Amino acid sequence: MFLKITDGKDKDQNGNKGSCGQLVHYLEKENRLYKMASAEPWFNGLGAGYEPVLIRNRMDQNKAKLGKHEAKFFLLNISPSQKEIAHLKAIYGEQGAKDQLKACAIKVMDEYARNFKRKGINDNLDLLWFGKLENHRYYSYKDKEVKNGTSKRGELKPGEQMHIQIIVSRKDITNKIKLSPENNSDGNNIAHSRRMGEFNRVAFKNSGERIFDELFGFTRPVAETFSYANGQAKGGLAERMAIRAQGHHQGQAEHGLNQNRILDSALKEKRTTETLLDLLLAEADFDPAPTLKKKKKRRKGSQQHSELGF
Repeated sequence: MFLKITDGKDKDQNGNKGSCGQLVHYLEKENRLYKMASAEPWFNGLGAGYEPVLIRNRMDQNKAKLGKHEAKFFLLNISPSQKEIAHLKAIYGEQGAKDQLKACAIKVMDEYARNFKRKGINDNLDLLWFGKLENHRYYSYKDKEVKNGTSKRGELKPGEQMHIQIIVSRKDITNKIKLSPENNSDGNNIAHSRRMGEFNRVAFKNSGERIFDELFGFTRPVAETFSYANGQAKGGLAERMAIRAQGHHQGQAEHGLNQNRILDSALKEKRTTETLLDLLLAEADFDPAPTLKKKKKRRKGSQQHSELGF
């Protein structure tokens, strides 16, 4: 589960310093391009089906006391991996996977709110935000496939590409409190954090994986976690070694679990075989001794007849 927060400048040349109208229009592209019988609706923690014009007006009006060159909103991208999408579709089906990803996005926005550690900002309902599920991704001029000529800008990328784009206001739902994920406060300056808040991006990105795994019972290898990638890229030697050790232990645990499953299966098969053998013996319900005695008598009688010349 990949979470990314940007100023939206790659979608809107004006970035997030002015109106969000162009960005809203851009995020409506699939509904226009494919003329879907059932368009993907805008949603948030209160409901769904919001019209683009309402979203633009509501967001653009929620900017009290923000300067001309200050951010008015942020674009948040929630991108599950292809394995995660396949996991959702296997459990919930095509439409069910979309509904569940939207439910996951609402919980991600709860974490986004709590990450600021501001009084009165407790969950997604304290924020002004709107989300839009997209089914595809498209090559841009930044992609290596476009640069080397194997794909063209605007072409669909292959594979599972379902993701969610969220526009969230810089101001809270009351239009009073500034909330910026660009705030680099780590919480050590208590007075500053109380006044300006804080935002731990690493903790927020980790929360996306935790929420997905807990909601949908997804088992994530350590080597595929954000913590692993971030630790390998930015961590010190001790941190990198600790993460690798964690991955090794997980591998050993999974191997042990598989071995236990194999052993359980073998024991079960053995018990089944023994049970069948017991049943067969029980069904026979006879003493083999009389039969043996009869055979001995027949052999003895035959011997006597032979001696008498019969």
